[in-house]
Amino acid sequence: MTSEPLQSAYVAMRISHPSGNHAAALALAAQLRGIPAYIVVPNNAPACKLAAVKEYGGSLILCEPTMAAREATAAKVAGETGATFVPPYDYGPVIAGQGTIGLELLQQVPELDVVVVPVSGGGMLSGITLAAKALKPGIVVIAAEPCGSNDAADVAASKRAGQLVTHLPKPVTIADGLQARLGQHTWPVVRDLVDGVVAISDAEIVAAMQLLFERMKLVVEPSGAAGLAAGGRLRDKTSMVTGPDAG
Repeated sequence: MTSEPLQSAYVAMRISHPSGNHAAALALAAQLRGIPAYIVVPNNAPACKLAAVKEYGGSLILCEPTMAAREATAAKVAGETGATFVPPYDYGPVIAGQGTIGLELLQQVPELDVVVVPVSGGGMLSGITLAAKALKPGIVVIAAEPCGSNDAADVAASKRAGQLVTHLPKPVTIADGLQARLGQHTWPVVRDLVDGVVAISDAEIVAAMQLLFERMKLVVEPSGAAGLAAGGRLRDKTSMVTGPDAG
């Protein structure tokens, strides 16, 4: 958002109900540029998430909490306003932006050997993987995915099958920011470059949150604690899916 004219507008779609990081970030970026941002959100999104988007100047458009409704509403808003649609994860510029996390990690800890990244839609995982492996090809990148009470870890299933698995339901999990699905841009990165996927339970996520709070005095949302939860099982190779027909 550096070279386009100031009269441009942006429309974001909250794919992974009810995360909101993409929506809030885009609303703030648009506010700093003095342009409107139209944020499409499911009508059952938590009030605290909606309040954050409003505080950053985003115009909220509510829709039914289904993927089809969100995509249709976002397309309608873009058509009516002329706004540019900015997907939350399956989009090159967003993936590139997320890659700066990988750059910062290796700038701060050059000797880093392993990175564990929470995953749902795969934008952050893809960006970090591409950046980290470009700078340090031997680095290992592991995805941390909630399996949910309904055992719906689709990233692990896709990695195991060697092809994108789309039939699983959304995971029923406390990590409500990790309920999106891999896309056409993120899946190839996961398939070819991510070294493994660890599916974790809600109990493991809660234990990681407790550890962060008690030992580091950090209050971390479940989705953010997923990486630490998976990190505790990295020595158990049987718990990691590394490729087709792998554990």
